[in-house]
Amino acid sequence: MRAIYKREVRAFFHSFVGWLYLAVMFAVMGLYFVLSNMLVGYPTLSYMLQMVIFLVVFTIPVLTMRSLSEEKKYKTDQLILTSPVSVWGIVWGKYLALVTVFAIPLAIFGLTPPILMMAGRFQAGLSYTSLLGFFLYGCLGLAVGLFLSSLTESVVISAVLTLAVMYLGYVMAGLCSLISSFGKSALADIVVRILGCFDMVGRFDALCSGYFQIGSVVYYVTAVLFLLFCTVQSIQKRRYAMAGRGRRIGAYSIFHIVVGAALTVLVNWGVTLIPDQYIAYDITVNDMFTLSDETKQLLTGLTQDVTVYVLNDENAKDVDLDRTLQQISSYSGHIRIEYINPMSNPKFYYKYTEVQPATNSLIVEGAAGSTVVDYTDIYLYSTDYYTGESELVGYDGEGQIVSAIARVSLDGLPKFYTIVGHNERPFDDRFLGALRKENIDCEDLALYTVDAVPDDAYGVILNAPVADYSEDDVQKILDFLDRGGNALIIPTWTDVSMSNFEQILAYYGVSLVDGVIVEGDRNYYYQSPLDLFPAVEYTDMTASVYNGTVFAPDCRGLLYDEDSEDIRYQALLRSSDASFSKADIMNIQSEYDLYRQGEGDAPGPFVIALEAEKPAGEQTSLAVIVATEQMFTAEVDDFVPGYNMKLFGSMMAALADRDVSVSIPVKYYEIGNLAFSAAAVYVTAALLIFVVPIGCLAAGAVIWFRRRRK
Repeated sequence: MRAIYKREVRAFFHSFVGWLYLAVMFAVMGLYFVLSNMLVGYPTLSYMLQMVIFLVVFTIPVLTMRSLSEEKKYKTDQLILTSPVSVWGIVWGKYLALVTVFAIPLAIFGLTPPILMMAGRFQAGLSYTSLLGFFLYGCLGLAVGLFLSSLTESVVISAVLTLAVMYLGYVMAGLCSLISSFGKSALADIVVRILGCFDMVGRFDALCSGYFQIGSVVYYVTAVLFLLFCTVQSIQKRRYAMAGRGRRIGAYSIFHIVVGAALTVLVNWGVTLIPDQYIAYDITVNDMFTLSDETKQLLTGLTQDVTVYVLNDENAKDVDLDRTLQQISSYSGHIRIEYINPMSNPKFYYKYTEVQPATNSLIVEGAAGSTVVDYTDIYLYSTDYYTGESELVGYDGEGQIVSAIARVSLDGLPKFYTIVGHNERPFDDRFLGALRKENIDCEDLALYTVDAVPDDAYGVILNAPVADYSEDDVQKILDFLDRGGNALIIPTWTDVSMSNFEQILAYYGVSLVDGVIVEGDRNYYYQSPLDLFPAVEYTDMTASVYNGTVFAPDCRGLLYDEDSEDIRYQALLRSSDASFSKADIMNIQSEYDLYRQGEGDAPGPFVIALEAEKPAGEQTSLAVIVATEQMFTAEVDDFVPGYNMKLFGSMMAALADRDVSVSIPVKYYEIGNLAFSAAAVYVTAALLIFVVPIGCLAAGAVIWFRRRRK
């Protein structure tokens, strides 16, 4: 086998074909590498590889067309077959030579991730699994070409057949979707399942998704082994035909090929029976496809049956959404997933909603009712207001599904009133969406329009008022708290007297430190000492963000009696020992004055967020006090991907008397783009697109010219 391998590799590089292949691969892959990874700054090689996958369809036939066809044409195969090498050795030698040539460009690009890491946060794991998928797809194509080359003496026919099969494998996913779109039937389902076995690109796309599935690797490996086995049988048939025993060996070969095909199908089918948690791994740096601990806790504690209907044909499903659904169902025996084809059952949604949901939308039904999760809410898009173009930026499948499951499992939804009328800061859409996902009904309430906080209120939200409350407003709030009501209180810094509002804080024995916190420890702030990364105290409420970072600009300190016997306190966020509160913040003359602690500035550390629980008759009143108004805004949450949102969800879950938050933040695809200098881009482009390909062509031309002269 080694001699065959060396002979084949040498043949590639002693002809123009091998050098031409390298030139084309380097030029095209280099072009897309520069465009996607260096100019656009994508932090993974998967984008580049998915854009150049079409190249394999056209280059594989060029590599494989002469492997066995030319041997048969010139009768040199008889010399090989009579050599002291087994047929398997011949096939493996030729195949590994093809793989070696194919792998050279991939090996070169496999050296780029460590370099790209220097330009920003880079998804190395995803890049290498994408390279693995590209390599395996190419290996399957080489096995196809080698087998077809063994069937004919014509190099042209071998190339055309290989191109046809590779193209069909390339478009098979679209063909299956087209068949499914005509409606659901047993015959169509069988046809789609059979054709799906020939979808050669789908497994590569799966490996590029960031969710590494052993099943995709098994598919490629078993398919390659089966095709090589078929190649061996094809050669054996020709070998015995020359010896006058063609009919007997023909039947023998067909029987073995059928058995091999059956084993291949059984192995792949067996892998599908293994739960994903054993054979699939999330390799994204932001855990895009891993269920959060909050979700797992909710699902394991589920006691009621819930059915999730997906409005689409299963053969045309959204892969990421289906993966999330399957993961969720694997954690609870009470979750059932059912696909409903709108083509065959167009009126299914009528009993759940009057508005037709989009394809791939979900209808979640449980003991407490049903709710619709529209497909448009599963993915988050960002719109460029200058160009009007939308870009996919996040995936909210887990958050929307978990929220819906919790909603249909609850007997009633807690209602919170957001107090308005004092120039409060309104929550933006992202945090209002978090309240909806937490299954909390939220409504604005102007206290001057009512005699008391409504009886259906579970809690109130006081979000950064800058105008003081009236005494009547304060009394209504205090009466509500005395009835066991809960509250989220977010005071802010203002030069207006807030003596009445501060009576609500005093109800819990809490007061505000004069001024704004200045952080003196560089490890605890961003660019300005006013923009804090506070220390997170480990509690049930902060467990979801304890290993992360929350961002809290323009904070005030909270004072309280830690030894109080009447009120239970639990600090949530703290500044460092090097912090102090700048009392005269509005009259700072220079940056030096900001960093310097003055005579009237209180020394730290300070509690920035606090949980306070006070007896209220036979009940208790729980308050969460967060002394920074900007913390729960989308702009600030973007600095710490979702951690402020997680903390907000945990706080609201505690105030709603829930053991776990069901508000799972959106998972963002982007982790930041790579940044390269113009010189680096120009040099890389020149090398990969021009210098290396031209060098390969020149080497091939010199070798070809020398052989012609001989």
